[in-house]
Amino acid sequence: AINEKMATQFKDCLQDCADDQAIRCVIVKGAGRAFMAGGDLKHFYDNLEDIEEVAGSLIEVYHECILLMTSMEKPIVTGVHGAVAGGGIGMALVGDYIIAADTAQFTMAYTGIGTSPDGGSTYLLPRLIGRRAALEMSLLNKPVEAERALALGMVNEVVSESDFEEALQKTAGRLASGAAKAMGNAKRLINESLESESLEAHLAREKQLFLTCAITDDFKEGLAAFFEKRKPDFGKE
Repeated sequence: AINEKMATQFKDCLQDCADDQAIRCVIVKGAGRAFMAGGDLKHFYDNLEDIEEVAGSLIEVYHECILLMTSMEKPIVTGVHGAVAGGGIGMALVGDYIIAADTAQFTMAYTGIGTSPDGGSTYLLPRLIGRRAALEMSLLNKPVEAERALALGMVNEVVSESDFEEALQKTAGRLASGAAKAMGNAKRLINESLESESLEAHLAREKQLFLTCAITDDFKEGLAAFFEKRKPDFGKE
C-alpha cells in the first residue's frame, strides 16, 4: 500500500531516472507478492479527522509521479503481477509497455470503500478499453484477470510467473538499445495526440519533432544501417 513517504520516494526515483542520461529505459514493478495494493487505507482510517489534508497530500504527490511517468522521454516498461488495486491501476497503465504475469488481477476498489478513483485511472481506462468497460470496473469493482486485461487492451502481453522477469529484461533491453530521441518524441506525440486540437496542429507537431531527430547522430546511423543492410548501433550521443 502506498503512503506519502513511499510516493515521495517514488517521485524522487523517477526524477533521478529522468535526469540520468546513462539510463535509457526504466522498469517499474512491485516487490513481493503483488504490484501494488493501492492507498494505505489503515493510515486513512487512523486519520479520519484530518482526512482531507492527509489524503489530499498523498494524492498530490502521487499525481506528480503519474505526470513524471508520462512526461519522461525514456520508455517505461511496467511489470505487473498479483494484485493491481486502487492507485496501482493508474501507476500500471501509465507505463509505455505493460507486461503482466498470469497472476495479475486488476481491481479498481474505490467505490467499494465509498470514494471515487484517482491516480489517472479514470483518464486512462476509457481511452484504453472504452467507456462501457471502464464504468464496469469503476462501479462494480469486478476484478479483471490478466488474460481479459490483454483482450481489453490494458496490457501488451501476458507471460507465466516463471517467465515474468526474463520478459521484462528482454523488452527493456530492446528499448534501451533504441534511438533515445526518436523514442522520446514518439512517446510525446502519442500522448499529445489525445489532447490535440486538430489533425492539422498535430501534423505540424510531428514535423517539428521529426526535424529534431533529423539532426542527431542516431538518424545518420539509422540511415547508414538501412542502406548497409545491418542492425543500427544507436546510443553514441
